[in-house]
Amino acid sequence: MKNWNWKKSTAAAVLSLTLFAHVGAASAATNHKASDGDTFWKLSQRYGVTVDSLMKANPKVSAKNIYAGLNISIPSGGTVKTAAATKPNTISTMKAASADQASDSDMLNIGGRVFNYSDAFQVKASAYTSAASENGGWGAVDYFGNPLKLGTIAVDPERIPLGSKVYVTGYDYNGLPLGGMIMVASDMGGAIKGNRIDIYVPHSQQQARTFGYQYVNVFILE
Repeated sequence: MKNWNWKKSTAAAVLSLTLFAHVGAASAATNHKASDGDTFWKLSQRYGVTVDSLMKANPKVSAKNIYAGLNISIPSGGTVKTAAATKPNTISTMKAASADQASDSDMLNIGGRVFNYSDAFQVKASAYTSAASENGGWGAVDYFGNPLKLGTIAVDPERIPLGSKVYVTGYDYNGLPLGGMIMVASDMGGAIKGNRIDIYVPHSQQQARTFGYQYVNVFILE
């Protein structure tokens, strides 16, 4: 998968990305067309039903063989739980309107707040937890010895300098803010090299594994 660089060379070029969430009630049995990475557990979180009820509603579907395009029956009574009360961010990037405003950075509008960013690119992301086995035996602390918290990411310092604030968007995970969030590059990992980040999530290892690998967009904020 190639990396995308969104820096624009022409003044006043504007790119608007509006992120939407689907929220609704599964008041009756519903069919779900599976995507790569779907699991009964992930669907149970999305639709607000139990894994057991999903398995009973799909007796011919193997939990280990859910593939893209497979029709899965969602039991009645569930509610889609993709951050119903959260307003998704509207994001736009823009160049300076005049030569006096121009610099090496572009501007990023996140929900009405404007940030300068120096670079934007795509990376492969995964998720990790506070388990000692995932942190070199050191426990729930980052590279600087600070407690791991929501918003901490592990990076390759040669790609994203330690201490950088970044805006990450494009992920799909029930447990991170809808639309994207500002994160801090305060951790490292032996497997995190080049265009890779590892996002800390305050959840169980089992839940974190549902994140899998995703290609997300990173803006380096100034």
